Amino acid sequence: MTINSRAKGARFEREVAQWFRDKHYDLEARRGQQFAGGTDSPDVILPNIPQLHIEAKMVERFNIYDAMKQSIRDSGTKISTVWMRKKGEEMLAIIRADDIDRFSSMWQNDVLTNEYYDRAILGN
Repeated sequence: MTINSRAKGARFEREVAQWFRDKHYDLEARRGQQFAGGTDSPDVILPNIPQLHIEAKMVERFNIYDAMKQSIRDSGTKISTVWMRKKGEEMLAIIRADDIDRFSSMWQNDVLTNEYYDRAILGN
């Protein structure tokens, strides 16, 4: 991987983390430590949503199945997701169909009811 590819990947990981902070009421989100892959080093860390694994990809040619296999391999028991964007295009989030029920339940129970949502929406 070239230095430019690594820098582009790091920028996109920060972009995904910023999306969570902007769209989800200051939800804590940061770029993960990229050293080995696996459940202890996701591309983006969401401490308040530990059951979500984010694999971030900013590439022009994209193989969704390879990216999802990497996310599944690295996620352990977490919900595997792939976040991707091509230059000049909108960001996409991809999840396996079998994980939609689990994701929906997690989102409603752990995100929409957390303190960030209460503070942002209800002013508490």
